[in-house]
Amino acid sequence: MMTESYDYGTARGVWSEAMHAALTARDVRLLAHVPDGGNAPLIARCEADPAITVVPLTTEEEGVGIVAGAWLGGMRSVLAIQSSGVGNCGNLFAMLRSCTLPALLIVSMRGEWGEFVPWQIPMGQAAPDMLRLFGFDLFRLERAEEAQEVTDHALRQAFLGGRATALLVSQRLIGSKSFGK
Repeated sequence: MMTESYDYGTARGVWSEAMHAALTARDVRLLAHVPDGGNAPLIARCEADPAITVVPLTTEEEGVGIVAGAWLGGMRSVLAIQSSGVGNCGNLFAMLRSCTLPALLIVSMRGEWGEFVPWQIPMGQAAPDMLRLFGFDLFRLERAEEAQEVTDHALRQAFLGGRATALLVSQRLIGSKSFGK
């Protein structure tokens, strides 16, 4: 019997703690997410923080509407999704672009380091280009020790610069999924 697990590596706690610190320092009050192993450490930290409301989603598209509505209601929020979910959001990314709404997506990348699931590779490769096509500014997090700084710059770009922004968290940093031995 094969069991699914995630090999997070030693950086798991470091990057998620630093990223959470950057979110709270920039007054992010809501995290919408589709359940995801890659973003799980960050989601758990936000769930433990009473100042952040965590909203689990059934689809990534719901999250785009939630972060847009939160912004219009005066609240900073973040959408955490997997790179495979970027492909589900094209129509709603067009809304962010047309309405020039600031947004920050935290995208856990798949199809990179240690990936063995073949259907994750195409969207992992296409996600950055798709986000660029919809006008997102991209930041990439590769090293745990840079998590707070990179996250803070992405937050500033989104909320102070008024831009749709995506922070791509590399699979090498978050770890690769494994199924049994």
